[in-house]
Amino acid sequence: MTTDATIPARVDASSGDAALDAFIDALPKVELHVHLIGSASVPTVLELARRHPDGGVPTSEEELRAFYRFTDFPHFARVYTAVNALAREPEDVATLVLGLARDLAAQGARYAELQVTPYAHHIVGMPRREVTEALDLAARRAPEEFGVEMAYIFDIPGEYGVEAAEITVGHALEEPPAALVGFGIGGIEQERVHYRDAYRDAFTAARNAGLHSVPHGGEMTGPETIWEVVEAYGAERIGHGIACLQDERLVAHLRETRLPLDVCPTSNVCTGQVARIEDHPLPRLLEEGLFVTLNSDDPPMFDTTLAGEYRTVARVFGLGRGELAELARNGVTASYLPAERKRALLAEIEALEKATA
Repeated sequence: MTTDATIPARVDASSGDAALDAFIDALPKVELHVHLIGSASVPTVLELARRHPDGGVPTSEEELRAFYRFTDFPHFARVYTAVNALAREPEDVATLVLGLARDLAAQGARYAELQVTPYAHHIVGMPRREVTEALDLAARRAPEEFGVEMAYIFDIPGEYGVEAAEITVGHALEEPPAALVGFGIGGIEQERVHYRDAYRDAFTAARNAGLHSVPHGGEMTGPETIWEVVEAYGAERIGHGIACLQDERLVAHLRETRLPLDVCPTSNVCTGQVARIEDHPLPRLLEEGLFVTLNSDDPPMFDTTLAGEYRTVARVFGLGRGELAELARNGVTASYLPAERKRALLAEIEALEKATA
């Protein structure tokens, strides 16, 4: 997030090349950085808004699309909060997960690691057992109904302190969904320093329980936040991480360790971390030999999709089929899919490249 006064203009995701667009659509993709509430597309929000008409969210498509046209960052924050308030019951949580699976299936995606914030459900009074049951139900139904496998990452909202850390790790360790694979932290990075010890303790407990460490870092602050998550949280993958380029020693460390960065270009523009898509550091990250995956973050709220991110980097930075396929391979490799599923998806990517060469 950012406190900038305005939301920059939307990013045009059209590549202008029909053959390349078809290749992107067919490319087997995984989504490693997407948030549960932020993933709610217009059809999903309409379903929830009509289920809870007292929530203050428009119940007609035309009005909802207007509601999603952000005028400034406070407006974006209000919309996000309003949508979050619609997730009141376990059925709502399952609706959100299955809505994302439906949307990803239409883009050729096969797997997602969805970031869920248990604290958000706790503060509206939803028992964690019910949240877990809803997540389990959705994870079972998503492959059957849409052909998309779902896994979960529980993340701490970093500005909410000790209670948020305790609630999140307690849920993760005591009543986890079956598909829980990771533990993270997001929110306003500048606020996390005040609760550093609590967050370190939470990550230590989660890692000791076998969960992967996938914190946000270096999105809205400098490289010091990335060093923090690497050294104190044992990061195995980093959300965003674009500020690493400010520190040559950090770049060398990330390159040597092959620590993946889950990069979300359109998000970085829409939240004001990057002024224009043309200024995004993705090309330099790749030139430095860093391990980059491509993701959408809060796609409907930023008027993007996972496939749209591939189109955007193709159009803006001139990436061709080989580079796009490599980004897709990186996503599969960096995921926490079982080895057999990784091999199958990597083989599909290779087969598509050969078929379209």
